[in-house]
Amino acid sequence: MPAWLSVPITSFQTIPVWMQTAALLTLSNLFMTFAWYGHLKNMPSKAWYVAALVSWGIALFEYMLQVPANRIGATAMSLGQLKIMQEVITLLVFIPFVVIYMKQPLKLDYLWAALCMMGAVYFIFRS
Repeated sequence: MPAWLSVPITSFQTIPVWMQTAALLTLSNLFMTFAWYGHLKNMPSKAWYVAALVSWGIALFEYMLQVPANRIGATAMSLGQLKIMQEVITLLVFIPFVVIYMKQPLKLDYLWAALCMMGAVYFIFRS
């Protein structure tokens, strides 16, 4: 067995809940973004149901990360906080995906959207 597989689960308990949640949600969002939009580049000539089935297969991996992320996060955060965290991560994953993978131009509108998200983060996380 590789050494990295033998790391006890308790080792992860020393990582703050918000960091565990953010890491899992980031990985989850990578899969989600490819499931939702990757077929637009990779399968434009395929039937929609083929793209849907492939996307569904990719989304399975998204859910395998998203469900534990939300369960971990729910131990220390409200549902509203989890949702806003997920939305911010979605934007942070989506922008590089659009620019690097889909080869679309970076728009100033992404900055404005990020500023709006910062407002949402402020309101949902304030005490």
